[in-house]
Amino acid sequence: MAARAAGQTVGEFMCRHLEVVERTATVLSVAERMRRCKVGSVLVGIPGEPGQARTVEGIVTETDLVRRVVAREMPADTLAVDRVMTVPPLTVGAEQSVLDANQLMEQHRVRHLCVTENGLIAGVISARDLERYFLSQTSGPVSELDDVHRPLGVLMRRQIETIGERETMLEAARRMAELHIGALMVTGGSGKGPLGIVTESNLVRDALPYSLNPRDVPVSTIMNQPVITIDINRTVHDANDLMAERGVRHLVVTEHGAIVGILSARDLIRMISIRDRPRFLQEGSKGGKA
Repeated sequence: MAARAAGQTVGEFMCRHLEVVERTATVLSVAERMRRCKVGSVLVGIPGEPGQARTVEGIVTETDLVRRVVAREMPADTLAVDRVMTVPPLTVGAEQSVLDANQLMEQHRVRHLCVTENGLIAGVISARDLERYFLSQTSGPVSELDDVHRPLGVLMRRQIETIGERETMLEAARRMAELHIGALMVTGGSGKGPLGIVTESNLVRDALPYSLNPRDVPVSTIMNQPVITIDINRTVHDANDLMAERGVRHLVVTEHGAIVGILSARDLIRMISIRDRPRFLQEGSKGGKA
């Protein structure tokens, strides 16, 4: 199969346990569920047996809640989730390769894909699943980075978007939506330097479930602190291990103690997507996915 030639299949790495809510569920209840289950997306449809779905109409992610609820000051306690879900959900076949899933995520700027099997949605695969897969391989694009001088310097972004510690959650959500990013570095007053990082997860899991008013609450209340740093000379595996150990998806990259960039877990699979694009386009032009 072509999918095997390009790597292992999505079906081998997807999560088969589905978090499903009905379309009338409130955004507040969905945010509470994301926090409780520690997930970044929830399917919308008719739940079946625990961890399964009878039908799936759409998907709602942390990004959806930040851009369509927090940034627009929508009432989370009364707003139904079907007003903000993505319809139809973006899908990938269970028989397709992990590299195909990576390309779709990067192409559509999403972190979650619904996985179809025998015509039904049978699972979800996330960017985090892809990261674990690529980092576990003894050969391939990640292992090749071990031979690159200062690989973190290749992956990181040198332009760091910031927000002041006294600015509000509303301002953070609007800036994230405008810039299409998932995190902002929080800065202090003169000479204080970076204090922390505020992410979409902070806005959804640490604010929405508690009905905090985004117009009144400063980002310093919910940010991840302190800033977690990594030296530019460390490896990609070092960065991944540090993210996993500290439970974060962003690291500040330093060189001789000075901040030179920011690295997210998403940057790794973006690099893999760029390197793999010729294969993806070539196979797509032949009209075959599997």
